[in-house]
Formats: sequence, C-alpha cells, structure tokens
Amino acid sequence: APLDPALVLLFGMPAEGLPALGAALRQTLGPDCRVVGCSSVGEIGPGGYCARTVTALGFPAASFRVGVCVLRDQALVPVSEWMSTLRRFHADFRPDLRRSGFGVVLADALARQEDVLTATLDAAIPGLPIVGGSSAEGMRFEPTCQMVDGESYPGAALFLLIETDLAAAEVSFQHFSPTDRRAVVTAADRHNRVITALNDEPAAQEYARLAGIPVEALTPTEFARHPLLLRTGKRHHVRAIRAITPQGGLQLLSGIEAGSILTLGRAMDMTRGFAEALDALPRPPLIVLGFDCILRRLALERAGMDGQMSDLLARYRVAGFNTYGEQHSGMHVNQTFVGMALMPPAPG
Repeated sequence: APLDPALVLLFGMPAEGLPALGAALRQTLGPDCRVVGCSSVGEIGPGGYCARTVTALGFPAASFRVGVCVLRDQALVPVSEWMSTLRRFHADFRPDLRRSGFGVVLADALARQEDVLTATLDAAIPGLPIVGGSSAEGMRFEPTCQMVDGESYPGAALFLLIETDLAAAEVSFQHFSPTDRRAVVTAADRHNRVITALNDEPAAQEYARLAGIPVEALTPTEFARHPLLLRTGKRHHVRAIRAITPQGGLQLLSGIEAGSILTLGRAMDMTRGFAEALDALPRPPLIVLGFDCILRRLALERAGMDGQMSDLLARYRVAGFNTYGEQHSGMHVNQTFVGMALMPPAPG
C-alpha cells in the first residue's frame, strides 16, 4: 500500500481463490489501483522458480499508468469485435509518446486461439511491443482463472496497456537449434491443434522415430527435449507437444496446419544464452516481467539445472509465471522465455 500502486499483477494459486484475493486487494488499495491476474502452472518469484504460491507485482502510480481491456469469448474468435474494441481502447487511453509504452496479454490457454489473438493485437495497435503468456492451472492443463478487480472472466484474454517513465525493452530467448531431421504434416485437426499424421505415418509413431525414442517412452519431459520447429521467415519457432492423443496424434500448444514442414530441434545450453540476452540490455533491469514456458522448466528440472536457472532469474529480478505458450512480436510461440525489462531512464 505505501507504494500507491496503479497496478498489481497476481500469478498463481487455485483458480477458485483468485477472485476473492483480487477483490480484497482492490478494496484495500482503493479504486485507483487495478488488480489483474491469472492462475498458473508455476510462478517466478524473488528467489526464482516457485510453485503453489502467489506472486504479486506492484507498479507504483508515480511511474506507471495502466489501462485494462477484457477480450471475451476467445473460443468464438470475434476478430472484428476485438479489433474495434482495441482501437477504441487505445484511442481512449491517449498514450504519451514521450514515455515508454508496452502491452501485456494474459490468455486462457484452453481457448486455443492465441495465434489469432496475437495477430489481432498486432494489427489493431501496430508498433506497440506486446508480451504475455497463456495460462492453465497445473500440469493437467485444467481450467484457469482470468481476473480483473476481483471479477472472473472465463475464456477471456486480458490486455493491459502500460505507460511508464522508465525505459522498457523486450527480451526473448529459446534454447534450440534445428537438426537435419524434417517431417511434413500430412494430416491435422487445425481447430484442436492436433497433428494426426507426419510423413503420412501416425504422428506419434513418426515423431518417436525422428527423435530416436520408443513411443511408450514419450513424456512431457521428452517433448521438451526434442521440440518440433516451424520456420517463419529467417527464424525457427517451437510448436510444442503437450500430449499424445488416444488415437496416436500429437496434441500441440500452438496452431498447426496440414502441409507445414517441421524440423526436429536440438536442445542447447539453457542458462548461458539466457544470461547473455539479459546482459545485452543497455542497463541492469529494475525488474523483468517474465513469461517462461513450463516445458522449459521441466527440461531444466530433468537436467538438474533448475536451481541454476532460479539463481539467474533472481539475479536479473525476473518475476512472472510459467506458461503454456508465450506471445511476443505478433506471434504465439512455445518453449520460449519472453519478457519486458524495465530499466532506469537513459542519463539526461
């Protein structure tokens, strides 16, 4: 309360408890403070990775101004409605071009519409840096809670427009490089994000062959170690696998279409590149609002490097949550860390 926050972000705790906590904070901190959050599969707190916690981030009104827009009914994909809502919201906010501005999106992962959502945001407010994460509760991918000021919005995406007198810089990092093993998606259920056939073979069976792993040994940890990469322009983006369907298909966390060419990825150092990305910032960050894929965390735990990564997250003052997909640069991606670093303004 002494910070007089313009915004408090809440990540974590069971979905049914989040609205009550949000309402209590809103009542205590007053109507000028917006309280926004979502439940998650894991959190990033002052000591790095944590679980079964609540992480709260306060943004002081002396340095921040915030607007909140609720994009309802993700599953129905009302793009025209979203577009007009976002343009009106941006115009009413009246950004001060002398200050830094960025967007944050918290999307319900179960709606499976983040690809359309991110493209719509990018088209409605071009040039605005936007980062965010997709949330679902726990490792079982259970329904999440998107909350604003104590009110729950099932199936929605929450979009925050934030303006600050601090310097802001987008950060992204993924720890994979492509191999020479490729596959064509020969059949897919686009709506449900399921690959049913790769190279005209049952998808899980062909993926296991490419990765050199028996089908019965495929687990989320193995999916994290051997991701499928989709090339867009000059960059490869992860199309993460969440599970094997009862029919032998691959359930993804991002959109996929028949005819896509996918490359098997190879894991690189998961910590060194992260430190290099943050060391490249012009000044040490006061905080990094971070969204880190849960599959990265699983891979780090499998490699016994989660403690090392937690130390890095704490050193660079990262706070946020583990996601089922990340949004940045107008795209929905997987197995990637994305964040917004907030730094002191440049001298003068």
